[in-house]
Amino acid sequence: MKVSLQQITKENYEAVCELDVTKAQEDHVACNMWSLVESTYNEGYETRAIYSNEEPVGFFMWVKESTSKMSIWRFMIDQKHQQKSIGRTALDLALLEIKQVAGIKEIEICYNPINPVAKNFYSSFGFVEVGMDEDDEDMLAVIKL
Repeated sequence: MKVSLQQITKENYEAVCELDVTKAQEDHVACNMWSLVESTYNEGYETRAIYSNEEPVGFFMWVKESTSKMSIWRFMIDQKHQQKSIGRTALDLALLEIKQVAGIKEIEICYNPINPVAKNFYSSFGFVEVGMDEDDEDMLAVIKL
């Protein structure tokens, strides 16, 4: 299985918009269509389709918060493709791409603090929890470069 990150284009955006998480995950993941709209009208937003072989199976969006900080705002794998290590490989690829951006010294991600799977998953990449976000809803974790 070959996992890759690809630009979102007029050829694949509909397939990306049709990707969906499980019912239990819906409250924690923004709609891909909404994320694509956000990225179109806001500077510094980058989106990628996650492909497994030649099929779009997931979505990423990261945002340049400042000259030195990038935040991963969206990361999802379609419900039919979860539990196959695609997310792990895709996050590796995304981190490699983000680290190539000149001046980036910190990568941030947030997740539900009562989700031990998310905490363990992100910490395995080197993310370290730094506390709750400004709304006191999600845990912030960072990688310092």
